[in-house]
Amino acid sequence: MKEKVELNEIQIDRIIEMAWEDRTPFDAILLQFGLKEQQVIKLMRREMKPTSFKMWRARVQGRKTKHAKSRSETVDRFKCSRQRNISNNKVSKR
Repeated sequence: MKEKVELNEIQIDRIIEMAWEDRTPFDAILLQFGLKEQQVIKLMRREMKPTSFKMWRARVQGRKTKHAKSRSETVDRFKCSRQRNISNNKVSKR
């Protein structure tokens, strides 16, 4: 039996943001939100315009950083070390 995950608008926006990020693997989305790669793909297809979805799929397919098992052993975090932290919709200062 499949589990249906209930997501609010904020969670959906965060999943879409994580899916677009190059260094965030699908495993991170699974860990945080309980969605497998196929469920993320369905969510992206449902929430995005068809042209945006096609552009995202072309970008993600074959990208090693989107799958933790395919990543280099030197990559040990979900985001770039130069990426700024975001809190309360404001960019935090370092």
